[in-house]
Amino acid sequence: MRSASQSPPPNSRADASDAPLLAAMDLLGQRWILRVIWELEPGPLGFLELRRRMGNCSSSMLSTRLQRLVEAGVLEKKPDKSYEVTIAGRELGLALEPVWKWAERWSGSLERSAAVEDDG
Repeated sequence: MRSASQSPPPNSRADASDAPLLAAMDLLGQRWILRVIWELEPGPLGFLELRRRMGNCSSSMLSTRLQRLVEAGVLEKKPDKSYEVTIAGRELGLALEPVWKWAERWSGSLERSAAVEDDG
């Protein structure tokens, strides 16, 4: 498991020691990352069940995202090959809870904004 003091992976634009928030945003901003965390928050899942829940996320993309989250210490791959949120992942979920509440509260505005963007 990666310690908090280790640098982010090389494709990150931020160095965790200089800008940990930017390193976190680089990780969380990758497509499917938040969805993986969302699906695993209630409890561990195997790859196939997680893939089924992820809709149109390809197997290779899911595999890449899972690997990245394991490397970041957010997920753990169990001996039975299932994936589970770590303590760091649970803390991340708690940190994101206000964002999820905000999104629920303002979902109408967010949907209108997405529709305008799609039309543009």
